[in-house]
Amino acid sequence: MICKGRIAKIFFCLAALDTNLIAVADDNLIQIIQPESKSQVWVNPGMVSYHLQTNQNLNGDNWGAGVEYRFNTVASLTAGRFYNSDRAHSNYAGMYYQPIAVGPIKIGAVIGGFNGYSSTNNGGWFPALLPALTWEGDRVGANVFVIPTVGDRVHGAISLQLKLKVWE
Repeated sequence: MICKGRIAKIFFCLAALDTNLIAVADDNLIQIIQPESKSQVWVNPGMVSYHLQTNQNLNGDNWGAGVEYRFNTVASLTAGRFYNSDRAHSNYAGMYYQPIAVGPIKIGAVIGGFNGYSSTNNGGWFPALLPALTWEGDRVGANVFVIPTVGDRVHGAISLQLKLKVWE
């Protein structure tokens, strides 16, 4: 189980190092993002998760390695590997689509596939659609995922993935 305060401390420390700090203009709080070409590569060390089923001794330290290629202001591709909630390795691949912004936070979803969960498709690949929030500064960023509980196959959680821009 992770400490909720640890996630906030990590995020705010990384955000403080970035020159593009969060600022919100009152007249443009909610925006539809105009699609424009980009070419950025972000890397991440996996994620940390707060599980909704606190009585199941699930792993919240989901470290691994991942990459995200932002090819558009509203879309990016992602892939990686992490140590999952059931204490097994999982792989993922997907695409973010986030056409709305509330201040500096992009809102949308990530669609893709996962594997490595023995209770879902015997550990094989399965599709997923997850709500996702993203904040990106000049060098650092964060993705937040909302993972719904699906019976005894998917453990509900809120996950935070910090990322570092390595190429633009």
